[in-house]
Order: sequence, then C-alpha cells, then structure tokens
Amino acid sequence: MQNERTYQNGLFDVVKGVGLALAFSFLGAVVFAAILRATSIPDSVIYPVTQTIKGIAIVLGALAFTRGEKGWMKGGGVGLLFTALSYLAFSAIGGDFSLSWMVVLEVVIAFIIGALAGSLAVNLKR
Repeated sequence: MQNERTYQNGLFDVVKGVGLALAFSFLGAVVFAAILRATSIPDSVIYPVTQTIKGIAIVLGALAFTRGEKGWMKGGGVGLLFTALSYLAFSAIGGDFSLSWMVVLEVVIAFIIGALAGSLAVNLKR
C-alpha cells in the first residue's frame, strides 16, 4: 500500500512539473513571438531560442516539483512527457506527425535535462 502511494505521489509530481513546464513554455513562446513581430530578428534565431525556452521550462518543472527519492527518474519523466505533449501539439498544428532523428534527439536531450534537474532538486536544501 505504501509503495502504491509513493508511486502515485511521484506520478503526480511529474504531472505538476509538466504543467508548469507547459505554462512557462507557452508564456515564453508568446513573449518571443511578440518580440519577433516587433523587431527584425532573423529567422535563424527562432530554433535556438525555442529550444532554450523548452530547456528552461523542463528545468523549472523538474526543480519545482521533484521531491523525495529517484529525482533523476521524476525529472526525466518531466522532460519526456513535456516533449511528447509539445510534439503532439505542434504536430497537430502543423499537420505533420512524421518522426525524424531530430525528434529522437530532442527527446533524449529533454530526458537528460530533466534527469539532471531532478537530481539537483532532490539534493537541494529547501
């Protein structure tokens, strides 16, 4: 019974972390879109900036809600679930659900970022 409760709490922590990451990512995208519209920034900066926003979002989500033990797993879960939901949303908007090596690389990097942030989160004194 205790293991089931711990699993549910860990899963809820991941879901809360993903919610925060999605909210931050959405806000960051809106602000960046407004900046792009108001200035003449070249298109070549769009991809690096959006990836940076995603990375920061994963770190914030993992740091804010990862508690207890197995921080790497919870943080990695935040990264994976956030990336999956982002991919589904943007693929639905763009109408293209094709996978490429870039998508796989983005998933791996998101897991690593989340795992590192989750490991850091459980070792920080709050």
